[in-house]
Amino acid sequence: MKKRNLLLLLAMSLVLSVFLAACGNKEKEEGTEKPADKGDDQATEQSKEEESGEPDAEQVLNLIESAAIPSVDSAIVEDAVGFNVLNNVNEGLYRLNLDNVAEPAMAAEEAEVSEDGLTYTFKLRDAKWSDGSEVTAHDFVFAWQRAIDPATGSPYGPFMMSGVIKNATAISEEKMDKSELGVVAEDDKTLVVTLERPVPYFLSLMSFGTFYPQKEEFVTEKGDAYATNSDNLLYNGPFILTEWDGTGDSWVYKKNEHYWDAENVKLDTINVDVVKDSATAVKLYNDGKKDRAGVSGDLALQYASHEEAVHQPETSVFYFKFNQERNGEKTPLANVNIRKAIAKAFEKNDLAEVVLANGSEPANFLVPKDFAYDENGTDFREISGEHLVYDAEEAKEYWQKGLEELGVTELELEILGGDTELSKKMDEYFKSQLEGNLEGLTIKLKEVPFAVRLELDGNQDYDIQVSGWGPDFQDPISFMDLFVTDGTNNLMSYSNPEYDALIESTKNELALDPAARYEAFAKAEKILLEEDAAIAPIYQRGLIQLHKPYFKGLAVHPFGADYSYKWAYISGKE
Repeated sequence: MKKRNLLLLLAMSLVLSVFLAACGNKEKEEGTEKPADKGDDQATEQSKEEESGEPDAEQVLNLIESAAIPSVDSAIVEDAVGFNVLNNVNEGLYRLNLDNVAEPAMAAEEAEVSEDGLTYTFKLRDAKWSDGSEVTAHDFVFAWQRAIDPATGSPYGPFMMSGVIKNATAISEEKMDKSELGVVAEDDKTLVVTLERPVPYFLSLMSFGTFYPQKEEFVTEKGDAYATNSDNLLYNGPFILTEWDGTGDSWVYKKNEHYWDAENVKLDTINVDVVKDSATAVKLYNDGKKDRAGVSGDLALQYASHEEAVHQPETSVFYFKFNQERNGEKTPLANVNIRKAIAKAFEKNDLAEVVLANGSEPANFLVPKDFAYDENGTDFREISGEHLVYDAEEAKEYWQKGLEELGVTELELEILGGDTELSKKMDEYFKSQLEGNLEGLTIKLKEVPFAVRLELDGNQDYDIQVSGWGPDFQDPISFMDLFVTDGTNNLMSYSNPEYDALIESTKNELALDPAARYEAFAKAEKILLEEDAAIAPIYQRGLIQLHKPYFKGLAVHPFGADYSYKWAYISGKE
């Protein structure tokens, strides 16, 4: 079966069970891999049903990441690289398998669920931390309480737990103590979770990094040094992290001999280096120093038909975030006509086909194609249509109207982007397009490392930001929930009560009416894009990866963490 059809069936089953997806902050540097829908046959080369051969060589893998690790603290992680690392060195109650279905991991068996759907009881398997101590239910209680505690400053905890786990919202708003979170360790091996309301997607949520356990004694002992380097972490997943000093551009995964399923982990070592330049990455690959490398731009055109090229469609969507308030002052982007002008003033087809040239597609939407389907199997994109399509003449009209409303004849705005080769090329393209189509506009480019961009985004210290989102669950709300008023991922001072009400309705009164729920999402997307131009969609990403044929068993996930190396191995290497 093609993986595309598998995901379609999964998506429909989730919709039919009212798969309401909460979403976490997963803004990503362009170039940081966030695999999505595996619709392309080539992209399924690594699926378990097509694998062949047995491990027959030194089980050492050499990989590339395009950004350094900001954090591996499950309460703090908020980026693609961090979640990717976390997924491979730690493990929650459930884990996504090779078919992207959540199955028991730290849980010994499927959870027992109460008739009203509000109480989940998990029995933990016998599993150990990398120091040889037992993983217990108390480790989950501690970690979840820490993630929801306002003092921790977790970007994901409140977002993932609020409205889901009992009392999470009140705790995040400092109205209740973290000890009142609806999670209790009845004994060392029994964890009981109480929900605010029935949440059909809850078991899938249990595979997400924010819900991983942490050992209280270890975290407390390390204090501020916890998770600052690989020695100040404990691991309960397939691998342990080594040779990471907290800031460096390289790290190593080693097989975790204490892992409960270690006999099925074949790789001994994974060496990772941060390489921001695509040409350098490809050279390393061709020289046999790396086993997988992403290509883009001219290189993507050159390597698109290469025998080792894997075409990987994605569910990640990139867009401009328009910051309406900076340093306590309204910005020119608080003007809706200025936002609409910029949103419609750059040609997306050329960007996708010439600048990116990696299978990415122009996006006139927020919720991606080939991702979410209604109960009849209809793609959400067919229901919602397109918004903010490129139109230079219309953009000029909005621009002049906006300038008149602001009482100025020219504006200088800053675009915040990444410091990778591809990011810089995109930024130059945006500058050329926007300045060329909007008279009186000057664009300044601010290109910074990923960790710096996360900090600037968190402080809302930017004008326009090239941002992106990959879903944590297979449902429109994984994207739509980002922009509710005061949402933890909003960070641009956007607010529309009608939009908020529509999103809230999808979680409550429309929860059991899939058709009406999708219509509400469609109305909300139109408000966000067409009416308010709160963000400006740019493209839905595709990737071309050069992938050594002897590198087998890679699990590529369409939501949550990018990859699992648990089942990967080397076979047929000369």
